This record gives sequence, structure tokens and C-alpha cells, in this order.
Amino acid sequence: MQPFVLSPEPADRERRGTIDVHTAPGSSGGRRPVVVFVHGGPIPPGMEPGPRDWPTFLGYGALAAASGLIGVTIEHRLRATTDYPVAAKDVESAVEQARGLDGVDPDAVALWFFSGGSLLAADWLAAPPPWLRCVAFTYPALTPPPGWGVESRFDVAASVTSPSPKLLLTRVGHEFPEFVPGQDAFVAAAGPGLEIIEVPDGQHGFDSADHTEQSRSAVTRAMTWVAEALHSPSGR
Repeated sequence: MQPFVLSPEPADRERRGTIDVHTAPGSSGGRRPVVVFVHGGPIPPGMEPGPRDWPTFLGYGALAAASGLIGVTIEHRLRATTDYPVAAKDVESAVEQARGLDGVDPDAVALWFFSGGSLLAADWLAAPPPWLRCVAFTYPALTPPPGWGVESRFDVAASVTSPSPKLLLTRVGHEFPEFVPGQDAFVAAAGPGLEIIEVPDGQHGFDSADHTEQSRSAVTRAMTWVAEALHSPSGR
């Protein structure tokens, strides 16, 4: 529960079932792009506070709002490595809710995945909908690590299609060793169109664990990239 590495202006937050909606105070009029943040896992059942109340995701939601977006944080049911199918349904439901929110442009959506939750991106990359402008990953698992027993459907590196949404990978120098081969495979599969932000001195969870200028710069660059991808009229 360490604090977020940035201190954005606090956003207005409204809880709606399994999603929290983050908007800039006083914002009204017009439709704005939306970014849906998908937390990592597996997370033990009953963990409190839940991901939507972690300082990291409160920070990302506020940062999205300050960037002219609507930020949506969610909670999915990835309690064990056998739960990816049910968690995938939770993410699909959350995205549907986000696109239907008042004030959201349903044709300008970003998905931003973290850590073990990143395997849930596979379905979105295998058959990307036209309204999905970009997909971002932060210290992600992108192929099922050995021993997790995750079905091949959730191999993100094997799911990249052409054309795909714009893609961003933020990776750290001190990553979990079992995540590195999948990240390398994803880089090879995505090709030169992939945007990569390196955090050479960062550890897994750098956006709350490493309060350094390198961390702050990486998070700022990532949010700027997502906002520009969402605001781009050309989309992909």
C-alpha cells in the first residue's frame, strides 16, 4: 500500500458496482475517451483493501482524469491461475460498462494491463474491436509462466494480430525472471510499431515501490502516450 509515485490532482470518483469512474472535478459537456485499468493477480480471496482502493490505482485514475480522459478502475475475480476465464468475462463486462457511461466516447477506448492481469489482454489482441484505440502494459506477464497451468488462449505474445491497436510496453530492469521471456516474445511479435518505455533501475511495481525521477518520468510518458493515442483522430 505504498503511495503512487506521482501526485496528480485528486479526481472525482464514483463507485458503480465493480467499476470506479474517475473524472476531473467540474468536468462536463462533450464526450471524452476512456481508459480502463486492469489490475494484476492472482489476488487472494478477501484481500482488503481491493485494487480499486490501492494508492496505485487511485493515482492512475486521477492521472487519467487530469489528462482529459475518463479513468475506470475495475476488480476482476483472478484469485488463482485457474481463474483467467472468469476474470476475462469480468473485464469484458467492465469494458462494456465503461463504454456505456455518460460522457464517454465509446469509439475511443484504451485498455491498460498490469502484471499477471496482462494475460487477460489476449482475447482483445486476437480479435481487436474497432473502438479499441490502444493497449498498454506495465511490468506484464505476456505468456503464461511455467507452472501456472494457464490455457494457451491467454498467451498474449501469440495473440498479436496485424493490424493491431497501438501498443505500449513499460518494462523494468529488475523484473520477475519468469515474466522476461514472455516480454521478449511479445516485443518480437509486435514488431517495430511497439512503443517501449524502459525503466532500467525499476522493480516490478516500480510505480509505487520506486519513488525516483526515473519512475515518475516513465509513468508520465506512459499516460501521455495513452492520452495521445486516444485523442488521435486516426485511431490505429
